[in-house]
Amino acid sequence: MATDLRPATDILADLVRDVRDDQLGARTPSGGIPVGDLLDHIDSLAEAFTNAATKTGIGTSAPPPAPKADHLGDDWRDRIPTRLAALSDAWAAPEAWSGATRAGGLDLPGEEAGAVALNEVLVHGWDLAVAIGRRYPGDDPALTDAVQSAHRWVSAITSTSPDGIPGLFGPRVRISPDAPAFDQLLAATGRLPR
Repeated sequence: MATDLRPATDILADLVRDVRDDQLGARTPSGGIPVGDLLDHIDSLAEAFTNAATKTGIGTSAPPPAPKADHLGDDWRDRIPTRLAALSDAWAAPEAWSGATRAGGLDLPGEEAGAVALNEVLVHGWDLAVAIGRRYPGDDPALTDAVQSAHRWVSAITSTSPDGIPGLFGPRVRISPDAPAFDQLLAATGRLPR
């Protein structure tokens, strides 16, 4: 089901622009990854999933290299938000959500690739916000559809792997079933909502 990525990519783009140079070594709450490495991952995933939406380079998609802050270059505060805008624009096209595509070296149905992209933007937005001392607005009504869509996908994936999926999710964190939807998404990916 097509879901608007724009509210989530806009929030993440604003967070990226707000990262100070002295925060690049700060650690994320999930896995303790340095902020600079997370930014490189966000940069790569934005490009890869834009290509997945447009079905560009399907035969050439490969797993990305390990993220490193050294890959960022000097223009990352402008480049990453631009790529995030292109990502949401690409997934605004209904045809992005249909057919087959490829991202990160994996063949995926379009609908699943869109859900993965959405989850990456939402969850890494939260990772980045926490690492730089900001509040992620997971309760923003503009994110409701995106959070529900990502949570459906994550729940389907983790239902068969309650101990987590190495490189993708940690073990599900138990929280109250009455917790907000965004907290439920974070918990499903092995993150402890704060």
